[in-house]
Amino acid sequence: MPNIKSAKKRVKVASAKALRNKMVKSNLKTVIKKADAATAAKAADSEAAVKAAIKAVDQACAKGIMHKNCAARKKSQLAKKLNAAKA
Repeated sequence: MPNIKSAKKRVKVASAKALRNKMVKSNLKTVIKKADAATAAKAADSEAAVKAAIKAVDQACAKGIMHKNCAARKKSQLAKKLNAAKA
């Protein structure tokens, strides 16, 4: 455990940020899984699910939780699955 005041604060701040990042990542995984399931089942709301997933990916990328190339890859995969389900 740190003794210096600023180091103590950094521990608190780092744990708060880690928790926030974990929440965003967890939500992102859930939304992507829902979109994948919707496209696999060719559900009526699959387009809305993919749109929500793409929005979540963009938000995670903007917050720095996901690299921009990873975000682009995920969005491309989602769009590809949606187009395959439509056809």
